[in-house]
Amino acid sequence: MDESAWPEVSATVATAPYPVEVLPADPARAAACLAALEITTRSWLGAVVANAGGLLVDHGWLRVLGSGHRGLPDVHSESAPGSGLVVVGYDVLGGQYAWLGTGPGSRPTIHYFGPDDLGWLDLEQGYAEWLNAVLAGSLTRFYETLRWPGWETEVAALALDEGISAWPPPFSKEGSDLATVSRKAVPLAQAVSFYQDMARQLGSPQEG
Repeated sequence: MDESAWPEVSATVATAPYPVEVLPADPARAAACLAALEITTRSWLGAVVANAGGLLVDHGWLRVLGSGHRGLPDVHSESAPGSGLVVVGYDVLGGQYAWLGTGPGSRPTIHYFGPDDLGWLDLEQGYAEWLNAVLAGSLTRFYETLRWPGWETEVAALALDEGISAWPPPFSKEGSDLATVSRKAVPLAQAVSFYQDMARQLGSPQEG
């Protein structure tokens, strides 16, 4: 029997410097997702899919996808067949984390599409390295320009399928300070779609 990486993931969750909620997994759905992705629980991604519907990190600011849970999609449903792109997480503002290769034979790395620059940034980390950093506290610095006083309460009140729409948007000069913009809860899929559409309209670099 394969040795699961879950004990290692779980131990890292337990020592995170901010709240991390492990959403329960449905065994049948988890098994189907693992089979579709063709991965095992020896990997961190496989372990998360098998043992968690998802992870709500830092008051729910980041939703790491697992095998899905009441409004939160599973990893496989968010992948793009044939492109090599697998979406592994969303942040509350509509940003995306995707695991993808940059060329033939290259090691897949995690890329981030942010609402502030509308482009994909290669974080140059594999999935396990990225999630380990996230659970070790990397979000605090990574998002320091995209947070506002009291964001924790605002974000924690959202449903799993909700995000926050900011207007003017973060990629505009007027929207660069999220403490001064208009913010409201919207379907997370709507927030994600908005920034993807704006990137296409403005000609920002896209992958996948």
